Amino acid sequence: MPINIDTLTGPSFPLSNRLARAAWNLVQSTLFRWSPRPFHAWRRFLLRLFGAQIGCAANIYPGVKIWAPWNLVVGNESGCADGCVLYSQGKITLGNRVVISQGAHLCTGSHDYERAGFPLVTSPITIGDHAWIAAEAFVHPGVRIGEGTVIGARSVVTKDMPDWMVCAGHPCQPLKERTRISNSTL
Repeated sequence: MPINIDTLTGPSFPLSNRLARAAWNLVQSTLFRWSPRPFHAWRRFLLRLFGAQIGCAANIYPGVKIWAPWNLVVGNESGCADGCVLYSQGKITLGNRVVISQGAHLCTGSHDYERAGFPLVTSPITIGDHAWIAAEAFVHPGVRIGEGTVIGARSVVTKDMPDWMVCAGHPCQPLKERTRISNSTL
């Protein structure tokens, strides 16, 4: 939770949050980052130690950058590729069987440029089951990506995207329907 309404005069988060992030950064830059690629269970364990809710068989690769694991919820069999950024100043929720490709950036924090001091504002990001965020896409704070939706590479998502659509662009727009996947076909 941000505490400071003037980012020019002090930190946006309380000391307890900053200390927890310092501890996480130490673990992330050593035990997490340098773990062998197939050691997904180890990285799930480390994330859970720091408060993340991680489903079974979730594959979080060692090159993923996570700002605050305690603001992260990852569903079963979801994957986050090397180089993706989960800037979790606010809650990030990934459904089941979600794919976050390399270089994708999910950002839950921004600043209120209409107020003096540019206070930090956070808003959660939610990604529905069976969605895919392709390489180097950027997802803005407060966005909901619908179930089964594909976000094209390098798209900039500034608003909610509907279920079972292929979406792309800057700004991202729905382009065409996607065939629904049922659990019986998996």
